[in-house]
Amino acid sequence: MPRSLCLTRQCLGLTTRIECLIRPLAGERGLWTLLCAAGMSGAQPSAIKAQGPFHGPFVAETVLDSIAQCLSIQGYEACTDEPIWRLHLQAELRRLNGERCRSLADCQLRPES
Repeated sequence: MPRSLCLTRQCLGLTTRIECLIRPLAGERGLWTLLCAAGMSGAQPSAIKAQGPFHGPFVAETVLDSIAQCLSIQGYEACTDEPIWRLHLQAELRRLNGERCRSLADCQLRPES
């Protein structure tokens, strides 16, 4: 299973798009996340979500595969276009990694908490 996916669906003359990306989280602990952006094709994403963390990329790939199967039942099809929301997903990954670093620092600075 690839670690990225782009799906589209035509409905009432509009194209809905979903882009998903699996990436490792910072900290070299073997944790991975699944990032998804959704919205109208040709516009900014209207939603960005993250799932995880997952212990290893294969677990995240299994979740991505399940999501793709559910979306295909709803009429979404694989899209071969270049990803257009990669920067949005990268910004979300940076935000997640920043939160994780702050959480780890709090645990290390205040172990009694």
